[in-house]
Amino acid sequence: MSPVKTAPARLTVADAALRAEYLTEVLGLLYPGASVSTGGPGPDDGPPVAEYLVVPDARRPRLLVPADSRRVAAAAVRRYAEPSSRLARLKRDAVVAALRTGASAVLLRDRVRLTGGTGDTIDAYLREVLGRQLSLSVHIGPARANRKPVLQLLTVEGATVAFAKLGTGPLTRRLVRAEATALTTLGKAGLRRVTVPRVMHAGQWLGHEVLVQSALPVWHPRAPLGPHRLTLAMRELATSCGVRQGPLGASPYAAELRARLAAVAEPDPAAGPPVAPGEGPELAAAGTALLDRRADATLRYGAWHGDWAPWNMASLAESVLVWDWERFGTGVPLGFDAVHYELQRRIEDGQEASAAVTSTIARAPELLAGFDVAPDACELTALLYLVDLAARYLADRQAEAGARLGVLGRWLLPVLVGRVAAL
Repeated sequence: MSPVKTAPARLTVADAALRAEYLTEVLGLLYPGASVSTGGPGPDDGPPVAEYLVVPDARRPRLLVPADSRRVAAAAVRRYAEPSSRLARLKRDAVVAALRTGASAVLLRDRVRLTGGTGDTIDAYLREVLGRQLSLSVHIGPARANRKPVLQLLTVEGATVAFAKLGTGPLTRRLVRAEATALTTLGKAGLRRVTVPRVMHAGQWLGHEVLVQSALPVWHPRAPLGPHRLTLAMRELATSCGVRQGPLGASPYAAELRARLAAVAEPDPAAGPPVAPGEGPELAAAGTALLDRRADATLRYGAWHGDWAPWNMASLAESVLVWDWERFGTGVPLGFDAVHYELQRRIEDGQEASAAVTSTIARAPELLAGFDVAPDACELTALLYLVDLAARYLADRQAEAGARLGVLGRWLLPVLVGRVAAL
Protein backbone atom coordinates (compact mmCIF):
# COMPACT_ATOMS: atom_id res chain seq x y z
CA MET A 1 0.00 0.00 0.00
CA SER A 2 1.13 3.56 -0.72
CA PRO A 3 -0.75 5.87 1.61
CA VAL A 4 -0.99 9.53 0.73
CA LYS A 5 1.50 11.26 3.04
CA THR A 6 0.22 14.81 2.64
CA ALA A 7 -2.95 16.36 1.34
CA PRO A 8 -2.77 18.51 -1.78
CA ALA A 9 -2.22 22.21 -1.10
CA ARG A 10 -5.83 23.12 -1.81
CA LEU A 11 -6.94 20.74 0.93
CA THR A 12 -4.71 22.30 3.57
CA VAL A 13 -6.33 25.73 3.41
CA ALA A 14 -7.25 26.92 6.87
CA ASP A 15 -10.76 26.08 7.97
CA ALA A 16 -11.41 29.78 8.55
CA ALA A 17 -10.65 30.63 4.91
CA LEU A 18 -12.95 27.87 3.65
CA ARG A 19 -15.74 29.10 5.90
CA ALA A 20 -15.24 32.67 4.64
CA GLU A 21 -15.60 31.48 1.04
CA TYR A 22 -18.74 29.56 1.96
CA LEU A 23 -20.27 32.65 3.57
CA THR A 24 -20.67 34.35 0.20
CA GLU A 25 -21.76 31.12 -1.47
CA VAL A 26 -24.52 30.35 1.00
CA LEU A 27 -25.91 33.90 0.96
CA GLY A 28 -26.11 33.70 -2.82
CA LEU A 29 -28.19 30.54 -2.47
CA LEU A 30 -30.54 31.97 0.17
CA TYR A 31 -30.99 35.37 -1.52
CA PRO A 32 -30.79 34.81 -5.29
CA GLY A 33 -29.45 37.76 -7.23
CA ALA A 34 -28.90 39.94 -4.16
CA SER A 35 -25.80 42.09 -3.75
CA VAL A 36 -23.70 41.22 -0.70
CA SER A 37 -21.71 43.97 0.99
CA THR A 38 -19.96 44.59 4.26
CA GLY A 39 -20.66 48.31 4.14
CA GLY A 40 -23.73 50.42 3.50
CA PRO A 41 -25.77 49.78 0.33
CA GLY A 42 -24.73 51.72 -2.76
CA PRO A 43 -27.10 53.75 -4.87
CA ASP A 44 -27.70 51.00 -7.42
CA ASP A 45 -27.93 48.03 -5.07
CA GLY A 46 -31.71 48.05 -4.77
CA PRO A 47 -33.90 47.80 -1.67
CA PRO A 48 -32.53 46.18 1.50
CA VAL A 49 -33.33 42.49 1.85
CA ALA A 50 -31.54 41.28 4.99
CA GLU A 51 -28.72 42.21 7.34
CA TYR A 52 -26.69 39.87 9.54
CA LEU A 53 -24.01 40.18 12.19
CA VAL A 54 -21.11 37.77 11.65
CA VAL A 55 -20.04 35.65 14.63
CA PRO A 56 -17.20 35.89 15.52
CA ASP A 57 -16.06 37.90 12.46
CA ALA A 58 -15.94 37.83 8.67
CA ARG A 59 -12.50 36.15 8.62
CA ARG A 60 -13.71 33.22 10.76
CA PRO A 61 -17.47 33.06 10.22
CA ARG A 62 -19.41 30.43 12.11
CA LEU A 63 -22.84 31.99 12.52
CA LEU A 64 -24.88 34.80 10.98
CA VAL A 65 -27.49 36.35 13.30
CA PRO A 66 -30.17 38.94 12.53
CA ALA A 67 -28.89 42.50 12.93
CA ASP A 68 -32.32 44.07 13.43
CA SER A 69 -33.19 42.53 16.82
CA ARG A 70 -30.86 42.28 19.80
CA ARG A 71 -33.18 39.79 21.48
CA VAL A 72 -33.32 37.45 18.49
CA ALA A 73 -29.60 37.75 17.80
CA ALA A 74 -28.74 36.91 21.42
CA ALA A 75 -31.11 33.92 21.38
CA ALA A 76 -29.62 32.68 18.11
CA VAL A 77 -26.12 32.69 19.58
CA ARG A 78 -27.28 31.18 22.86
CA ARG A 79 -28.96 28.26 21.13
CA TYR A 80 -26.60 27.82 18.20
CA ALA A 81 -24.59 25.08 19.92
CA GLU A 82 -23.62 23.89 23.38
CA PRO A 83 -19.91 24.67 23.93
CA SER A 84 -17.75 21.68 24.79
CA SER A 85 -15.36 23.56 27.08
CA ARG A 86 -15.56 26.13 29.85
CA LEU A 87 -13.57 28.66 27.80
CA ALA A 88 -15.85 28.26 24.79
CA ARG A 89 -18.89 28.65 27.04
CA LEU A 90 -17.47 31.87 28.50
CA LYS A 91 -16.86 33.27 25.03
CA ARG A 92 -20.37 32.34 23.94
CA ASP A 93 -21.90 33.94 27.03
CA ALA A 94 -19.86 37.13 26.49
CA VAL A 95 -21.27 37.48 22.96
CA VAL A 96 -24.80 36.82 24.22
CA ALA A 97 -24.42 39.46 26.94
CA ALA A 98 -23.03 41.98 24.47
CA LEU A 99 -25.97 41.44 22.13
CA ARG A 100 -28.51 41.76 24.90
CA THR A 101 -27.04 45.00 26.24
CA GLY A 102 -26.33 46.65 22.91
CA ALA A 103 -22.56 46.47 23.36
CA SER A 104 -22.14 44.04 20.47
CA ALA A 105 -20.31 46.61 18.34
CA VAL A 106 -17.26 45.95 20.50
CA LEU A 107 -17.23 42.17 19.91
CA LEU A 108 -19.06 41.83 16.59
CA ARG A 109 -17.63 44.41 14.22
CA ASP A 110 -18.55 42.69 10.96
CA ARG A 111 -21.95 42.55 9.31
CA VAL A 112 -23.24 41.64 5.88
CA ARG A 113 -26.02 43.45 4.06
CA LEU A 114 -28.06 42.07 1.19
CA THR A 115 -29.86 44.33 -1.25
CA GLY A 116 -31.87 43.84 -4.41
CA GLY A 117 -32.24 40.36 -5.86
CA THR A 118 -35.22 38.49 -7.22
CA GLY A 119 -37.35 38.78 -4.09
CA ASP A 120 -37.79 34.99 -4.00
CA THR A 121 -35.87 34.52 -0.76
CA ILE A 122 -35.66 31.64 1.67
CA ASP A 123 -37.16 33.90 4.35
CA ALA A 124 -40.30 34.45 2.30
CA TYR A 125 -40.60 30.76 1.45
CA LEU A 126 -40.32 29.56 5.06
CA ARG A 127 -42.74 32.16 6.36
CA GLU A 128 -45.27 31.07 3.77
CA VAL A 129 -45.02 27.31 4.34
CA LEU A 130 -44.95 27.62 8.12
CA GLY A 131 -47.56 30.36 8.28
CA ARG A 132 -45.77 32.61 10.77
CA GLN A 133 -43.26 35.43 11.07
CA LEU A 134 -39.72 34.17 11.52
CA SER A 135 -36.17 35.39 11.86
CA LEU A 136 -33.26 33.33 10.57
CA SER A 137 -29.74 32.67 11.71
CA VAL A 138 -27.37 30.85 9.35
CA HIS A 139 -24.81 28.23 10.37
CA ILE A 140 -21.50 28.39 8.46
CA GLY A 141 -20.10 24.86 8.77
CA PRO A 142 -16.67 23.38 8.08
CA ALA A 143 -15.67 22.16 4.64
CA ARG A 144 -17.29 18.79 3.90
CA ALA A 145 -18.85 17.19 0.86
CA ASN A 146 -22.19 17.09 2.69
CA ARG A 147 -22.06 20.72 3.88
CA LYS A 148 -25.35 22.47 3.30
CA PRO A 149 -27.19 25.60 4.45
CA VAL A 150 -28.53 25.03 7.98
CA LEU A 151 -30.88 27.68 9.34
CA GLN A 152 -32.13 28.26 12.86
CA LEU A 153 -35.70 29.58 12.79
CA LEU A 154 -36.67 31.92 15.61
CA THR A 155 -39.82 33.78 16.55
CA VAL A 156 -39.79 37.56 16.94
CA GLU A 157 -39.59 36.92 20.69
CA GLY A 158 -36.38 34.92 20.25
CA ALA A 159 -37.72 31.38 20.75
CA THR A 160 -36.09 28.72 18.57
CA VAL A 161 -38.90 26.77 16.92
CA ALA A 162 -37.19 24.82 14.16
CA PHE A 163 -34.14 24.15 12.06
CA ALA A 164 -34.17 24.06 8.27
CA LYS A 165 -31.74 22.29 5.95
CA LEU A 166 -31.34 22.87 2.24
CA GLY A 167 -30.04 20.25 -0.16
CA THR A 168 -28.42 22.21 -2.97
CA GLY A 169 -26.41 19.61 -4.91
CA PRO A 170 -26.87 15.95 -5.87
CA LEU A 171 -25.40 14.61 -2.63
CA THR A 172 -27.01 17.05 -0.22
CA ARG A 173 -30.40 16.84 -1.94
CA ARG A 174 -30.29 13.08 -1.48
CA LEU A 175 -29.27 13.44 2.18
CA VAL A 176 -32.01 15.94 2.97
CA ARG A 177 -34.62 13.64 1.43
CA ALA A 178 -33.15 10.72 3.37
CA GLU A 179 -33.36 12.61 6.63
CA ALA A 180 -36.99 13.51 6.05
CA THR A 181 -37.77 9.84 5.44
CA ALA A 182 -35.78 8.76 8.48
CA LEU A 183 -37.52 11.21 10.81
CA THR A 184 -40.92 10.15 9.52
CA THR A 185 -40.05 6.49 10.11
CA LEU A 186 -38.60 7.06 13.56
CA GLY A 187 -41.53 9.24 14.57
CA LYS A 188 -43.66 6.08 14.39
CA ALA A 189 -41.14 3.75 16.04
CA GLY A 190 -42.21 4.38 19.63
CA LEU A 191 -38.75 5.38 20.85
CA ARG A 192 -38.59 6.18 24.55
CA ARG A 193 -34.90 6.53 25.38
CA VAL A 194 -34.14 8.55 22.23
CA THR A 195 -35.90 11.76 21.14
CA VAL A 196 -35.77 12.77 17.47
CA PRO A 197 -37.01 15.95 15.76
CA ARG A 198 -40.45 16.11 14.18
CA VAL A 199 -40.84 16.90 10.48
CA MET A 200 -42.63 20.24 10.15
CA HIS A 201 -42.22 20.65 6.40
CA ALA A 202 -40.53 18.88 3.51
CA GLY A 203 -40.59 20.33 0.03
CA GLN A 204 -38.68 22.12 -2.71
CA TRP A 205 -37.66 25.74 -3.20
CA LEU A 206 -35.98 26.88 -6.41
CA GLY A 207 -34.89 23.31 -7.09
CA HIS A 208 -33.41 22.84 -3.60
CA GLU A 209 -34.69 20.20 -1.18
CA VAL A 210 -35.96 21.79 2.03
CA LEU A 211 -36.51 20.04 5.34
CA VAL A 212 -37.84 21.90 8.38
CA GLN A 213 -37.68 19.97 11.63
CA SER A 214 -38.68 20.87 15.16
CA ALA A 215 -36.00 22.18 17.48
CA LEU A 216 -34.95 19.74 20.18
CA PRO A 217 -34.65 21.41 23.62
CA VAL A 218 -30.86 21.27 23.84
CA TRP A 219 -30.93 24.29 26.15
CA HIS A 220 -32.64 22.29 28.93
CA PRO A 221 -30.48 21.14 31.88
CA ARG A 222 -28.17 18.30 30.95
CA ALA A 223 -27.94 14.96 32.74
CA PRO A 224 -24.94 12.63 33.00
CA LEU A 225 -24.59 10.15 30.18
CA GLY A 226 -22.62 7.12 31.25
CA PRO A 227 -21.61 4.29 28.92
CA HIS A 228 -24.50 2.07 30.06
CA ARG A 229 -27.17 4.69 29.35
CA LEU A 230 -25.63 5.51 25.98
CA THR A 231 -25.58 1.84 25.02
CA LEU A 232 -29.24 1.42 26.02
CA ALA A 233 -30.21 4.37 23.82
CA MET A 234 -28.22 3.04 20.88
CA ARG A 235 -29.63 -0.44 21.35
CA GLU A 236 -33.18 0.90 21.36
CA LEU A 237 -32.54 2.56 18.02
CA ALA A 238 -30.73 -0.50 16.63
CA THR A 239 -33.75 -2.71 17.30
CA SER A 240 -36.46 -0.14 16.47
CA CYS A 241 -37.06 -1.35 12.91
CA GLY A 242 -36.66 -5.07 13.55
CA VAL A 243 -33.67 -7.39 13.85
CA ARG A 244 -32.65 -10.29 11.64
CA GLN A 245 -29.83 -12.80 11.97
CA GLY A 246 -27.79 -14.75 9.46
CA PRO A 247 -24.38 -15.37 7.90
CA LEU A 248 -22.59 -12.30 6.62
CA GLY A 249 -22.01 -13.73 3.15
CA ALA A 250 -25.71 -14.28 2.50
CA SER A 251 -26.87 -10.95 3.94
CA PRO A 252 -28.33 -8.04 1.97
CA TYR A 253 -25.81 -5.88 3.81
CA ALA A 254 -22.86 -7.74 2.29
CA ALA A 255 -24.35 -7.51 -1.19
CA GLU A 256 -24.91 -3.77 -0.83
CA LEU A 257 -21.42 -3.21 0.57
CA ARG A 258 -19.84 -5.14 -2.31
CA ALA A 259 -21.71 -2.92 -4.77
CA ARG A 260 -20.51 0.22 -3.01
CA LEU A 261 -16.92 -1.04 -3.01
CA ALA A 262 -17.10 -1.76 -6.71
CA ALA A 263 -18.36 1.78 -7.31
CA VAL A 264 -15.52 3.48 -5.43
CA ALA A 265 -12.95 1.20 -7.07
CA GLU A 266 -13.92 2.70 -10.42
CA PRO A 267 -15.26 6.20 -9.72
CA ASP A 268 -17.35 8.08 -12.25
CA PRO A 269 -14.93 9.96 -14.54
CA ALA A 270 -17.50 12.71 -14.97
CA ALA A 271 -16.88 13.71 -11.35
CA GLY A 272 -13.24 14.48 -12.10
CA PRO A 273 -10.07 12.70 -10.98
CA PRO A 274 -9.95 11.75 -7.29
CA VAL A 275 -7.35 13.37 -5.04
CA ALA A 276 -5.87 9.98 -4.14
CA PRO A 277 -6.69 7.65 -7.08
CA GLY A 278 -5.34 4.49 -5.42
CA GLU A 279 -7.58 4.67 -2.39
CA GLY A 280 -10.72 3.29 -4.06
CA PRO A 281 -9.12 0.10 -5.43
CA GLU A 282 -7.22 -0.43 -2.18
CA LEU A 283 -10.34 -0.13 -0.07
CA ALA A 284 -12.29 -2.39 -2.45
CA ALA A 285 -9.60 -5.07 -2.22
CA ALA A 286 -9.50 -4.95 1.59
CA GLY A 287 -13.27 -4.83 1.99
CA THR A 288 -13.85 -7.68 -0.45
CA ALA A 289 -11.21 -9.80 1.30
CA LEU A 290 -12.92 -9.18 4.64
CA LEU A 291 -16.33 -10.18 3.27
CA ASP A 292 -14.88 -13.30 1.65
CA ARG A 293 -12.88 -14.51 4.64
CA ARG A 294 -15.68 -14.00 7.17
CA ALA A 295 -18.63 -14.94 4.97
CA ASP A 296 -19.69 -17.70 7.37
CA ALA A 297 -19.79 -15.44 10.45
CA THR A 298 -23.26 -15.10 11.93
CA LEU A 299 -24.30 -11.52 12.68
CA ARG A 300 -27.44 -9.72 13.78
CA TYR A 301 -28.62 -6.80 11.68
CA GLY A 302 -30.63 -3.73 12.62
CA ALA A 303 -30.71 0.06 12.32
CA TRP A 304 -28.17 2.77 12.98
CA HIS A 305 -28.08 6.55 13.09
CA GLY A 306 -25.08 6.66 10.77
CA ASP A 307 -23.31 9.57 12.48
CA TRP A 308 -24.05 9.24 16.19
CA ALA A 309 -21.27 11.44 17.57
CA PRO A 310 -20.91 13.68 20.64
CA TRP A 311 -21.82 16.78 18.62
CA ASN A 312 -25.07 15.26 17.31
CA MET A 313 -26.69 14.60 20.68
CA ALA A 314 -27.50 15.96 24.13
CA SER A 315 -28.36 14.05 27.28
CA LEU A 316 -31.36 15.18 29.35
CA ALA A 317 -32.74 13.49 32.43
CA GLU A 318 -35.65 11.89 30.62
CA SER A 319 -34.17 11.19 27.20
CA VAL A 320 -31.19 11.43 24.87
CA LEU A 321 -31.76 14.04 22.18
CA VAL A 322 -30.26 13.02 18.83
CA TRP A 323 -30.27 15.00 15.59
CA ASP A 324 -28.74 14.92 12.07
CA TRP A 325 -30.39 11.72 10.82
CA GLU A 326 -29.39 12.03 7.16
CA ARG A 327 -27.23 8.88 7.34
CA PHE A 328 -29.82 6.68 9.04
CA GLY A 329 -29.96 3.15 7.67
CA THR A 330 -31.28 -0.32 8.39
CA GLY A 331 -29.94 -3.82 7.87
CA VAL A 332 -26.44 -3.09 9.19
CA PRO A 333 -24.56 -5.17 11.79
CA LEU A 334 -25.73 -4.30 15.28
CA GLY A 335 -23.37 -2.02 17.14
CA PHE A 336 -22.18 0.20 14.30
CA ASP A 337 -23.28 3.32 16.19
CA ALA A 338 -21.25 2.36 19.25
CA VAL A 339 -18.09 1.88 17.19
CA HIS A 340 -18.65 5.11 15.28
CA TYR A 341 -19.22 7.10 18.47
CA GLU A 342 -16.01 5.76 20.03
CA LEU A 343 -13.92 6.64 16.99
CA GLN A 344 -15.36 10.13 16.65
CA ARG A 345 -15.02 10.79 20.39
CA ARG A 346 -11.34 9.88 20.32
CA ILE A 347 -10.63 12.08 17.33
CA GLU A 348 -12.57 14.98 18.87
CA ASP A 349 -10.56 14.58 22.08
CA GLY A 350 -7.37 15.10 20.10
CA GLN A 351 -6.07 11.57 19.61
CA GLU A 352 -4.16 11.14 16.36
CA ALA A 353 -6.62 9.73 13.82
CA SER A 354 -4.86 6.45 12.93
CA ALA A 355 -4.21 5.77 16.62
CA ALA A 356 -7.90 6.41 17.28
CA VAL A 357 -8.79 3.74 14.71
CA THR A 358 -6.47 1.21 16.37
CA SER A 359 -7.80 2.02 19.85
CA THR A 360 -11.39 1.75 18.70
CA ILE A 361 -10.83 -1.71 17.20
CA ALA A 362 -9.17 -2.82 20.43
CA ARG A 363 -12.22 -1.71 22.44
CA ALA A 364 -14.71 -3.45 20.14
CA PRO A 365 -15.52 -6.34 22.54
CA GLU A 366 -16.36 -3.87 25.31
CA LEU A 367 -18.28 -1.52 23.03
CA LEU A 368 -20.38 -4.30 21.49
CA ALA A 369 -21.14 -6.33 24.61
CA GLY A 370 -24.41 -4.46 25.07
CA PHE A 371 -25.55 -5.47 21.59
CA ASP A 372 -25.11 -9.21 22.17
CA VAL A 373 -22.41 -9.45 19.52
CA ALA A 374 -20.59 -12.77 19.77
CA PRO A 375 -16.98 -12.38 21.00
CA ASP A 376 -15.54 -13.76 17.77
CA ALA A 377 -17.59 -11.28 15.73
CA CYS A 378 -16.55 -8.08 17.55
CA GLU A 379 -13.44 -7.30 15.52
CA LEU A 380 -15.30 -8.23 12.34
CA THR A 381 -18.08 -5.76 13.20
CA ALA A 382 -15.56 -2.99 13.85
CA LEU A 383 -13.74 -3.68 10.59
CA LEU A 384 -16.98 -3.78 8.61
CA TYR A 385 -17.87 -0.40 10.09
CA LEU A 386 -14.51 1.02 8.99
CA VAL A 387 -15.00 -0.33 5.46
CA ASP A 388 -18.50 1.17 5.43
CA LEU A 389 -17.24 4.56 6.64
CA ALA A 390 -14.36 4.61 4.15
CA ALA A 391 -16.70 3.73 1.27
CA ARG A 392 -18.92 6.65 2.30
CA TYR A 393 -15.98 9.08 2.37
CA LEU A 394 -14.85 8.02 -1.09
CA ALA A 395 -18.34 7.98 -2.63
CA ASP A 396 -19.04 11.45 -1.23
CA ARG A 397 -15.61 12.68 -2.39
CA GLN A 398 -14.86 14.17 1.02
CA ALA A 399 -11.19 14.72 0.15
CA GLU A 400 -12.07 16.77 -2.92
CA ALA A 401 -14.41 18.90 -0.76
CA GLY A 402 -11.56 19.72 1.62
CA ALA A 403 -12.76 17.65 4.59
CA ARG A 404 -10.13 17.46 7.33
CA LEU A 405 -10.04 13.64 7.32
CA GLY A 406 -10.98 13.20 3.69
CA VAL A 407 -7.67 11.65 2.59
CA LEU A 408 -8.09 8.11 3.94
CA GLY A 409 -4.55 7.03 3.16
CA ARG A 410 -3.31 9.28 5.91
CA TRP A 411 -5.21 7.60 8.75
CA LEU A 412 -7.87 4.94 8.15
CA LEU A 413 -6.68 2.80 5.24
CA PRO A 414 -3.28 1.79 6.64
CA VAL A 415 -4.84 0.40 9.82
CA LEU A 416 -7.76 -1.24 8.04
CA VAL A 417 -5.65 -2.94 5.38
CA GLY A 418 -3.21 -4.20 7.97
CA ARG A 419 -5.92 -5.68 10.19
CA VAL A 420 -7.67 -7.41 7.28
CA ALA A 421 -4.37 -8.86 6.07
CA ALA A 422 -3.77 -10.31 9.53
CA LEU A 423 -7.09 -12.20 9.64
